[in-house]
Amino acid sequence: MTGKPDWTGRRLEVEVGAVAHGGHCVARHEGRVVFVRHALPGEVVVAEVTEDAGGGFCRADAVEVLTAAAGRVDPPCPLADPALGRDRCGGCDWQHASGETQRELKAAVIAEQLQRIAGIDWPVRVRELPGGLLRWRSRARLAVDRKGRAGFRAHRSHRVIPVEDCPITVEGALDDVTKRRWRPGAELSVAADAGGEVHVTAVDRKPERRHGRAVARQVHGSGVAHESAGGRPFDVAVQGFWQVHRAAPDAFSEVVARLAATPSGGVAWDLYGGVGLFAAVLAEQVGPAGSVVLVESSKRAVEDAVANLRDLPQVSFRAGTVEDVAVDEDLAAPDVVVLDPPRKGAGRVVVDAVTARRPARIVHVACDPAALARDVGLFAERGYRMIELESFDAFPMTHHIECIALLVPAA
Repeated sequence: MTGKPDWTGRRLEVEVGAVAHGGHCVARHEGRVVFVRHALPGEVVVAEVTEDAGGGFCRADAVEVLTAAAGRVDPPCPLADPALGRDRCGGCDWQHASGETQRELKAAVIAEQLQRIAGIDWPVRVRELPGGLLRWRSRARLAVDRKGRAGFRAHRSHRVIPVEDCPITVEGALDDVTKRRWRPGAELSVAADAGGEVHVTAVDRKPERRHGRAVARQVHGSGVAHESAGGRPFDVAVQGFWQVHRAAPDAFSEVVARLAATPSGGVAWDLYGGVGLFAAVLAEQVGPAGSVVLVESSKRAVEDAVANLRDLPQVSFRAGTVEDVAVDEDLAAPDVVVLDPPRKGAGRVVVDAVTARRPARIVHVACDPAALARDVGLFAERGYRMIELESFDAFPMTHHIECIALLVPAA
């Protein structure tokens, strides 16, 4: 602690500056940085401090807009109303911004992260996916309050804000969730698949234990989501990974195919391959004479991938961490590597293992621009440069972004 007074609960009139990574903008007051949510660059707002650890910054919510930016709109969700203060739902960051403004803000964040972390000046345009700003989310996680009501947590809090509906989830996905009472403290996972089936899984805060592991209860649906992309069906365990935006799997598959451009008869690695979305694309490119190696740490995902791609004998599967498998010298050197790491990024060990095999093209799919920038910097140290970047607003109303980058040898 610095001995500075705690500003929590204090209301500050501030002029809002640039957008920052994380769904807020930067303002300054009495020599301190204030990270303000629910504001837009250029606005003058009254911001209520919600969190102050006593250092050089604090966090606040805009509760009154004195001078509005041109991109400000009325939030479509009543739980994003500024009048609710700290009782606003924490799930969305940009309900108060038009779609065009949201994409401009996200482009600015990507460009700033690339410049600051990787030292690259890159013009960024964030593309809109089909479907608009609402009713795009096919998967959601909810919590249950002490009264048994399902809802979402407030921002940076364990408090549950009960909901009747969520306008960014697909129509009807939450109908059987919000109308009933649940065991207090439970966590709920909801998945509405492409076939229209809704799957609901519940895990209690103090679950029954079997062999030391928590047991999830399948409350509704089969537990296996039937999805599709690129004209191919995919079965996915509802607790496994699948893109939450309905239009994302098709859009991302098309971009990965274009950037990968794997030669017929060639070799491709699909790292963090999940249930086979990108491996299917790569298998079509290499053809029967080529090979694709899918690497995935989740055994259940590998089982699903084997079943999903059973008609593609050119695809082989390795269950294990990418860090362990990618250094296996028995793997054929790849012409192309596609990697879709978790939010933290690939990291130095994976980057070193991939670049040691000198693929002609590396396609990096990233859900966090800071992690992408860190990885791009690591690839640059190993002689690879980014030559193309596609960015998508795959999570409208939130600060999250999806990027797909192409890297090639620098020389």
